[in-house]
Amino acid sequence: MAEAKTIGLNNLRPPRGASTTPKRKGRGPGSGLGKTAGRGQKGQRARKSGNVRPGFEGGQMPLIRRIPKRGFTNPFRAKVQVVNLRDLVKLPVEQVNPSTLLAAGLVARADDPVKILGVGEATRAYVVTGCAASASARSKLEQAGGRLEA
Repeated sequence: MAEAKTIGLNNLRPPRGASTTPKRKGRGPGSGLGKTAGRGQKGQRARKSGNVRPGFEGGQMPLIRRIPKRGFTNPFRAKVQVVNLRDLVKLPVEQVNPSTLLAAGLVARADDPVKILGVGEATRAYVVTGCAASASARSKLEQAGGRLEA
């Protein structure tokens, strides 16, 4: 019966195909990458400084500068997560706050602000804390016997 080898630093080997020898370019016609070293013949990319930056069009006005710029992106925009009234049915309790909404999978983060919208009907008397609500959602919550707390 063959004896099991113990693994040690002296007998570790990389798996097959994990390490390959680098291509030796420009080392004669027998290598397959001799003479022009895989760069083709003449032209900008055959020169030693021929690799130009992405988007460079040989001096022509680049596309990114030719197309019109429109609009404005506000970097300070508040990312508000919205929850509809019809989705509150998935909650096991009447207490609605960002942590219970996160546990139910209705919001992605408990840290970001949450706003409840009035799509659907309030089926129970929910007590909403730590969330903003639209005017229609507020009135539907109050009609169902619920309330909004700051």
